[in-house]
Amino acid sequence: MFNQQFRILLAEDDLNLGVLLVDYLEGEGFEVKLCKDGELALLAFQENQFDLCLLDVMMPKMDGFSLAKAIRAKDNGIPIIFITAKSLKEDKLKGYDLGADDYISKPFDEEELLWKIKAFTRRLQENSGEDKVEIVTLGKYLFDCYNQSLRFGEQVRRITEKECEILNYLSKHRNRIVKREDLLMALWGENDYFHGRSLDVFITKIRKYLKEDPNLNIENVFKVGFIFNVPET
Repeated sequence: MFNQQFRILLAEDDLNLGVLLVDYLEGEGFEVKLCKDGELALLAFQENQFDLCLLDVMMPKMDGFSLAKAIRAKDNGIPIIFITAKSLKEDKLKGYDLGADDYISKPFDEEELLWKIKAFTRRLQENSGEDKVEIVTLGKYLFDCYNQSLRFGEQVRRITEKECEILNYLSKHRNRIVKREDLLMALWGENDYFHGRSLDVFITKIRKYLKEDPNLNIENVFKVGFIFNVPET
């Protein structure tokens, strides 16, 4: 059971499923706010503080994709997990492009969802320690992994949990080949086509974030992986 209050925003129009998830997650020590449509969920997000969002994709008034976009406009760091009956790769990639950190497809096992949520709670606990204040220089950028931010001069960009994890992994293995399968297993625990495509979406976004420094380059190594080329200081 989670040993401190961790607040979850649950947007789910299937109230039977929603109530079951609330009961299950609250039994595991989480605080859960259930909203039956996207507009109510957005209002709840604007008026309260949450640590994680569980968003159904197909909802009345505002779908999960639109809701995620609105949430990201206000907070680019909060973890977002989509709950969806959709299984098309294009839908999942669209979700990742909007800033989702993970997906779970209906029907799903409650323990699988709990495992995904606890992965985020563990990182939150790890990042809250006083000895975890590390800021890394990447060329002309300052990368603050634990506050999920990239600073270029006076400009500060807040990046998502998954973007932060990928950049942190590449940073720790800079100027060396990182195999795709190693990166996928380290961050998703799976090495398959879908997660590989998702990784490519995230890599493309990270390249855009780093474009102000031409000396930084995430290089594709054909059929192997990547090299994050960072000039030595």
